Amino acid sequence: MNNNTSQQFDIAVGFCRDIFVKKMKDYGSAWRILRTPSLTDQIYIKANRIRSIDDKGIQKIKEGIKPEFIGIINYSIMALIQLELGDKNNLELDPDDTIKIYNSYIQKSKELMLDKNHDYGEAWRNMRVSSLTDIILMKLMRIKQIEDNKGKTFISEGVDANYFDIINYAIFALIRIMEVPA
Repeated sequence: MNNNTSQQFDIAVGFCRDIFVKKMKDYGSAWRILRTPSLTDQIYIKANRIRSIDDKGIQKIKEGIKPEFIGIINYSIMALIQLELGDKNNLELDPDDTIKIYNSYIQKSKELMLDKNHDYGEAWRNMRVSSLTDIILMKLMRIKQIEDNKGKTFISEGVDANYFDIINYAIFALIRIMEVPA
């Protein structure tokens, strides 16, 4: 495994956590009102915008794809928190407690990434960002199908496993974007 991967993961997560913390200061935990399928749709909107920009080759809104990948990661963590806490309980979360939960999901994502990198030999480093986007969109379609089936699966992993994969694919995309010389 590339010795830089763990460090690059932490740097990419640093961007995401910084945005999450700042938005928590601005908005609190207003996102708690969203049901998990609504968070899935928010992630879809961001991934679809990335794909649309890639397909068209131009964009009219000057905000690039990096903030979209950051949003994908943060919304995925929000969805994991919603799965854990439910969407009917206390909607107002303590910011410090929320960051602890955020960090615990990031740690689980990193452990999963390290395990998969070991087995797959960091194949993602040879993938295009557009392919990472497509995989994120596929994972979202899987989540939507599981949600439509009321969370029931016969053989497949659950919604949470797909969110963890989305987090890691989006972090891989951020790393690949950061590696491209300006």
